[in-house]
Amino acid sequence: MAAGHQFVLDLTIALGASAVSGFIAHRLRQPALLGYLAAGLLIGPSGFGLLNDVEQIEELAEIGVAFLLFALGVEFSLAELKRVQKIAIQGSLLQMGATILLVLGISSLTGWATSPLQGVFLGFVLALSSTAVVLKILTERGETGALHGQLMLALLIAQDLALGLMLAFLPALNQPDAFLLMLTGAIFKFFIFLAGAIVVGRWFVPKLMRTVAATESQELFLLTTIALCLGIAWTTAMLGLSIEMGAFVAGLMVAEVDYSEQALGRVLPLRDTFACLFFASVGMLIDPQVLVNNWIVILELVSLVMIGKALVILPIILRFGYSFKTALLVSVGLNQIGEFSFVLSLQGFGLGIITEQQYLLLLGTTAITLVLTPAWINSAPFLTRQFKRVPYLKRWLDQLSEPQLLSVPDNISDHIIVAGYGRVGQVIVNILLNRGYTVLVIENSEAAIQKLRRRHIPFIYGDADAEQVLEKTHVSTAKALAIALPDPISTRLLLQQALARAPQLDIIARSHTYGEIDLLTQLGAREVVQPEFEAAMELGAHLLRTLGEETKEIQTVLEDIRRDRYQSVRG
Repeated sequence: MAAGHQFVLDLTIALGASAVSGFIAHRLRQPALLGYLAAGLLIGPSGFGLLNDVEQIEELAEIGVAFLLFALGVEFSLAELKRVQKIAIQGSLLQMGATILLVLGISSLTGWATSPLQGVFLGFVLALSSTAVVLKILTERGETGALHGQLMLALLIAQDLALGLMLAFLPALNQPDAFLLMLTGAIFKFFIFLAGAIVVGRWFVPKLMRTVAATESQELFLLTTIALCLGIAWTTAMLGLSIEMGAFVAGLMVAEVDYSEQALGRVLPLRDTFACLFFASVGMLIDPQVLVNNWIVILELVSLVMIGKALVILPIILRFGYSFKTALLVSVGLNQIGEFSFVLSLQGFGLGIITEQQYLLLLGTTAITLVLTPAWINSAPFLTRQFKRVPYLKRWLDQLSEPQLLSVPDNISDHIIVAGYGRVGQVIVNILLNRGYTVLVIENSEAAIQKLRRRHIPFIYGDADAEQVLEKTHVSTAKALAIALPDPISTRLLLQQALARAPQLDIIARSHTYGEIDLLTQLGAREVVQPEFEAAMELGAHLLRTLGEETKEIQTVLEDIRRDRYQSVRG
């Protein structure tokens, strides 16, 4: 077969196998990248040997990594980081620093690292968590707006940003004898490149993107975006840094122009296609025999990583004044090894920093931690309850749950408690205040508390589902409770605890999913509101009005739908 035809066949096999394995992983509710790894393992040299030219696939995979980091740079938001900047910057530095030091100490004592620099590299790999997997889980659970979701994303953004610096330092880790000289050179090159990137990003890139966008040619816009990404990536490679760091910086440049969303939309299909080739190429390097022969070591590594990282993150979150429940959710949500650790591991293996066996063990450990992440996050409420049953721990945890800030009149009564002051909660509070009702807000966001303080609205700062917080709300004398929390678990816990203290309390709760409507009703909520259904019903009402139906008839239809808890329109 001609060489060109053979390459097309290899590419077809790689993409086809990745599609099938990704689909199976999705059906099993696992991250798609695990399916891509399995595909590479099956079609690679250690599997069925279907690919004849693995090197060509690896070259395409390197482009996939470049697009992966370019898209990350475009999506990177300084505004998001600013919302929780204190823990994002200080917390992430503490987390990564503590993880690197812990891994350095353990790997040196156990002999897993033959030098301190190798121990530092292993710390780099284990310090990163999975943005893709954690974000997917938070989105599916409707918890991206919850406090623990915001904290997880803040730490993940900071970790992703640190990846660029880690990649810049890798060449220095490969030269123990000239480490300081190499490190100084890498830092110097990095800042020279960064200065050039700032100049190009501020004066050249915006003009270029505007000029190309003015042609209204989608093909030219896509080609320019790709050329910019790969061109800057090639520049960093020529400087002796890394293609990945250059692609990330190129993404940051594009993120600052008006056409960043359009650029990202055009590149995403390419990113997903080539990124799947990257993970498949990593899978091709896996030797199942090594994993089988070392399964005890891998299980030990998985236990050490997941428990060790959780124990590192937990006290850091507590140190910033967050509750134990929030700290536990964040710690078990970020205790895996991330997808970008594959990039670091591959670079380290290529530079000779780690051996082939260490590389393969890291791959196996990473894959298993990613699979276990959803189970860990689901176990957080159970673990919190178990910890609270330990007498000594319960006393300490109760102290942590005490409200940190209070602005509640001593004689407050006949008030409405609003749990959550996000987009939904703010609207509820405004409606009530405009009608002259007394309102008490429970909120655990510092930014929201500042707004409440400026408006002189009574508030309690803490987790709404914590018993110590609920005690301060005078719930027994309240008229009603509106639960507008972004976290489904906290919604259910608060509902149960409020009714235990005030069985006749009128409670209105926000549902996050269809299934929660019945569950919250069974738990005792007087009314359950599902935002998507309410929006659809208003659209439907306007449409019926346009079609000439009477307003009274339309209101009857809407009331009937609400009365049967949306059953007639759930489908």
